Amino acid sequence: MKTLRQAAVGDTLRVRRLHGEGAVKRRMMDMGLTKGTEVFIRKVAPFGDPVEVSVRGYELSLRKADAEMVEVE
Repeated sequence: MKTLRQAAVGDTLRVRRLHGEGAVKRRMMDMGLTKGTEVFIRKVAPFGDPVEVSVRGYELSLRKADAEMVEVE
């Protein structure tokens, strides 16, 4: 299983599954991270937190903990 946190800058990936429960999972889906969506890794901060991605035409910054919940392929 590969997650957004493990992805390298410049990778284009497809969301395979969202882990987590309740409000956290709902928030991720509201931000556009749904199954089958393409995600481009734009930047990663020096200590790995946050990760900046392009999804559905906009830039989104995710904390490491949130990026770990997004399984990609």
